[in-house]
Amino acid sequence: MKFSVLLSVYYKEKPNCLKESLSSIFNQRCLPTEVVLVEDGPLTCELNNVISEFLDKGLKIEIVRLAKNQGLGKALNEGLKHCSYDLVARMDTDDIAKPDRFERQIIAFRDHPELEVVGAWIDEFEGDVSNVISVRKLPENHSEIYQFAKKRNPINHPVVMFRKKAVLSVGGYQHFPFFEDYDLWVRMLLNGSRFYNIQESLLYFRFSSDMFKRRGGLRYIKMEISFQNQLKRFGFISITEFLSNILIRLITRIIPNSMRAFLYKKALR
Repeated sequence: MKFSVLLSVYYKEKPNCLKESLSSIFNQRCLPTEVVLVEDGPLTCELNNVISEFLDKGLKIEIVRLAKNQGLGKALNEGLKHCSYDLVARMDTDDIAKPDRFERQIIAFRDHPELEVVGAWIDEFEGDVSNVISVRKLPENHSEIYQFAKKRNPINHPVVMFRKKAVLSVGGYQHFPFFEDYDLWVRMLLNGSRFYNIQESLLYFRFSSDMFKRRGGLRYIKMEISFQNQLKRFGFISITEFLSNILIRLITRIIPNSMRAFLYKKALR
């Protein structure tokens, strides 16, 4: 089964992380047919050098250049236009795919052609992949995923593989900072797409203190309330679920960063 890999990189990414991410893609048991890399605005010389290193090896990477930074949602939508195959695997440019990641997901699609989104667990690490501090586990079957989505994001975005036509049928990614993927999954669930999560970690996800900082503060709170309100407008959650979700999230957004980090690493994993 032929498939594309879709990534987006911008100037704040670390060159060594990009190199590790691309290396993990080209060291898979099941190699992608193509890799589409969106340059979301001008990059640093160091990032360009990493990309050139892979291109010089003759590896099949299509570069999509955006004149200025558009944000993840818009960058991925542009990249999707350049994906030649219906099956698309997402990767982030600072994460590391395990060698059997694509193989396991392709098998799932082959054995269950009704599926349109296949995710997996992820190992969250700090510094080095040998230092796994937590595992983000998610429910397996469609009905469990649907219910889980009413409270939390049901798919680990950096390790997802989906059918392009199913994503495009609901309008693709929308510009919804912090929630581009969660918003997409809910729209697809409401549209009847079938979901599945492989019950095994297939990717190393890079943890950092910056991640916890981004998940706090007034701007994040405003976007989260807006997103929860959208779920209510969709009819995906009730008013009671809306209020409950907002209350729980407000507490986690206003507590100190160190406490938020502890909560994510321990209580939510």
